[in-house]
Amino acid sequence: MKITQKSLCFILLICFSWAINGQYIQVNDTYTAQQLVQNVLVGNSPCAGVSNFSVSGGNFANGQQSYGYFNAGTSGFPFSEGIVLSTSKAISTQGPNSAILSESSSGWIGDPDLNQALGITNTSNATILEFDFSPLTSAVSFDYIFASEEYHGSAPCTYSDGFAFLLKEAGSTGSYQNLALVPNTTTPVKVTTVHPAVAGSCPAINETYFGSYNGVNSPTNFNGQTVIMKAQANVIPGTTYHIKLVIADETNPQYDSAIFLGANSFNIGANLGSDKLIATNNPICEGDTYDLDATLPGLNSYLWFKNGVSTGITTPIYTVRDSGVYKVEITLIGTTCVATDEVTIEYSSKPSLTNTHLIQCDDDNDGIATFDLTKVSSIITGNNTQLSSVVYFEHINDVNPIPNPRSFRNSTSNTVYGRVSNSYGCVAFATVNLQISNQIIGIQNPIIKCDADGNLDGFTAFNLNIDATPQILTGLPTGLVVEYYLTNNDALVQQNPLPNSYTNITANEQIIYARIVNGPDCFGITPIKLKVTSFSPVHFEDETVYICNGNPKRIAVSNGFSSFQWSNGDGTSYTNISVAGNYTVTVTNTLGCQATKKFIALNSGTATITSIDVVDFSGSENSIVINYSGIGNYEFSIDGVHYQDSPQFYDVSEGSYLMYIRDINGCGIPSPSKVFVLDYPRFFTPNGDSFNDFWTIKNSAKYPNMIIFIYNRYGKLITQVNTKGSGWDGTYKGSPVPADDYWFTILLDNNRIIKGHFALLR
Repeated sequence: MKITQKSLCFILLICFSWAINGQYIQVNDTYTAQQLVQNVLVGNSPCAGVSNFSVSGGNFANGQQSYGYFNAGTSGFPFSEGIVLSTSKAISTQGPNSAILSESSSGWIGDPDLNQALGITNTSNATILEFDFSPLTSAVSFDYIFASEEYHGSAPCTYSDGFAFLLKEAGSTGSYQNLALVPNTTTPVKVTTVHPAVAGSCPAINETYFGSYNGVNSPTNFNGQTVIMKAQANVIPGTTYHIKLVIADETNPQYDSAIFLGANSFNIGANLGSDKLIATNNPICEGDTYDLDATLPGLNSYLWFKNGVSTGITTPIYTVRDSGVYKVEITLIGTTCVATDEVTIEYSSKPSLTNTHLIQCDDDNDGIATFDLTKVSSIITGNNTQLSSVVYFEHINDVNPIPNPRSFRNSTSNTVYGRVSNSYGCVAFATVNLQISNQIIGIQNPIIKCDADGNLDGFTAFNLNIDATPQILTGLPTGLVVEYYLTNNDALVQQNPLPNSYTNITANEQIIYARIVNGPDCFGITPIKLKVTSFSPVHFEDETVYICNGNPKRIAVSNGFSSFQWSNGDGTSYTNISVAGNYTVTVTNTLGCQATKKFIALNSGTATITSIDVVDFSGSENSIVINYSGIGNYEFSIDGVHYQDSPQFYDVSEGSYLMYIRDINGCGIPSPSKVFVLDYPRFFTPNGDSFNDFWTIKNSAKYPNMIIFIYNRYGKLITQVNTKGSGWDGTYKGSPVPADDYWFTILLDNNRIIKGHFALLR
């Protein structure tokens, strides 16, 4: 680098300060535009003339500028020295990164050319370095790093300052070309276009070109920065160009940014194109060659280098066959200009594929079959999800692929080719040999299944893997798998497979087709008869039984079955139970069909009469209620002949009765209890005709303590009836009393008093 005498004096003055602060970059903001361009960026290259220098930026106190020269010292910053252009004071870009850098100055405006280049309208605090240059060669490039305080939190998803490296022919009224682009794109470099993923906010964008988030002891006072990037363009030798390097705040002056330009990186030389790298997804494919063309107009000499060692090749075009760092030196005859360019070339291996075969069954033995080629795609790629889908061709040099690889009929070819590419576009082929299978597989016996769904309609569910597959595979090689289809054609093309749990759609018998496969290969196709047989024994409906008074009870089914299995473990046609609950027996016939009968066992027992309630002396309202205890289901009777569900009897005539309770489940009848229902005559006719000549209470003799008094209508006691006699004869002191109504009072031994009246008729 060429340093002027004036600059040298300043540098000597600050050397001591740099020694102390060597861990951070050091900035000198006293450089003129010419010094920054000619002495720092271009380095007095003999390959171009530079002129018409200008620089502008913020007007800060004490003459501080937003641009300047920087030196990395021992800080480890990627550029050892260069130019800094910032939206803050240039000197404020020095580390440490201890505070948010947000500086501005009065009247510091944006730049319309930057606005146009980036498609924005709201810039401010623009710092601009401009100059003209006239190249002797056809390419120009320089290195830079973009750094910003906006590399923090979720800001990279939304916010970014703007910058551009604008180029056009000097004096042209046309639009500028922006050189500050993400490599191999037309996307401007910004915080929002170059950043890693921000968790919960946005995915990574062009993360390859993001350098780092910076800690407190960063060489610069910025939160993050890109890697070293290259701005480049093709130019016409001898033509004068104007270049404008500009950075500005966008939207607001907070969270400043800067661009750092590498010293002596302004290269007027050859253009070998961009690096071909795996990291940037553009390597050269294994086995391919790649021509590096450094041709410049005029008489020139060329010398190529690989990995820093001369190859001795002096042609303008160099053919690359393997990875390396390639550099060309072009000496322009008649000048001292030596144009150079360097490019890194990496090679990617082609996809590693597996050759395979595919066997299909021949439905008509004509030597032609329809193949689903996609069945071997995973075999070809080894299930490598980083590879492309397999595209199939009849011939390896064909341009057009097989249009329907799922239904390829091998009428002319027994070999096809699968083409696969990796993420870099590198292509490889695998061969697929097509073979025909003529295996004959015969299953003589039908697959019999019992109609066990309870409907006995000739339809039932087959578990094909259990009911059919073992019979089909008997005697065949191991490793085969069976698939099932409704038709032979479905089995051939493997469409509409039947589920493992399949219910026949034709009652009682149906033909389906089994395809025996070995991986993707068809071993054979055979028809299978499914047969449904019914098994419904008589008297197998649910049955309720009763355990009487806790005594063991035998429950049983017919003996005419192959096997029996009771839920309590017994294995005969009967079992004894003594505890209430549900019991089942499953029987099996000679075909292996099963049926199950359920016994519902309930406790029952003989009833006990605890008491009897009698309502009497009430005429038609006389009643008897039997009170009882027991766990059975009972019926009740007061004559031992006629039974009813209710223990209450109404409209009971006077007389004696025996109370019966019987268990309808057959658990017995306890001894009857006897009761009497009493009542009184409503009239009597003591006329000596032997009919109703006496008024008495029937069965009163059963109650020896009963006392009966009879009164006339005036309350006069007429007589006391002897309950052991024949009754009152209608006289008072031996003389007949007149026909009239008479009243009575009955005293019972339970202190019950019954009163009423009756008529004496003559």
